[in-house]
Amino acid sequence: MPESKKGLIIVHTGPGKGKTTAALGTAFRAVGQGLKVLMVQFIKGSWHYGELDAARMLGEEHLRILPMGRGFVKVGAEKPDPEDVRRVEEAWEFAKGKIQSGEYDLVILDEINYAISYKMLDPERVVEALKQKPAMVHVILTGRNAHPAIVECADLVTEMREVKHPYQKGIVAQRGIEY
Repeated sequence: MPESKKGLIIVHTGPGKGKTTAALGTAFRAVGQGLKVLMVQFIKGSWHYGELDAARMLGEEHLRILPMGRGFVKVGAEKPDPEDVRRVEEAWEFAKGKIQSGEYDLVILDEINYAISYKMLDPERVVEALKQKPAMVHVILTGRNAHPAIVECADLVTEMREVKHPYQKGIVAQRGIEY
């Protein structure tokens, strides 16, 4: 079979831990191969995450991480807060523009699957943009409950499944491991 190259659409989904971590592992590998990486975080906001400092250490010309949300989003019976919807829309327009520009070799849409499943972003808009991306741009989408249209569009889908978690034993999130 002849070798072919293509910018991949990758989805990390499922209820287990490790979706963003897997995307960051790919980002780290990509930077090591000379690729330029952008991560747009759709939900994460003002909290301090270790990956932000690591990206600064690598240099933003290699890996840029932009938290564009407010943190936790209320879901359930009530509709999402209009401010959260506005921020998701802003993050989407920014990320879509960066994907289309070809400025980055890899664009990570961190927690975008949450924004879609919370009905803050139309999955068909995302699929359409992914179909129109430059041929060699790779895109990773993370978050639980990936929409079937996103899964169908993807080249690679990995589902994280929780088998055991330290929280079940009352162990709190550990600095450098969970954040």
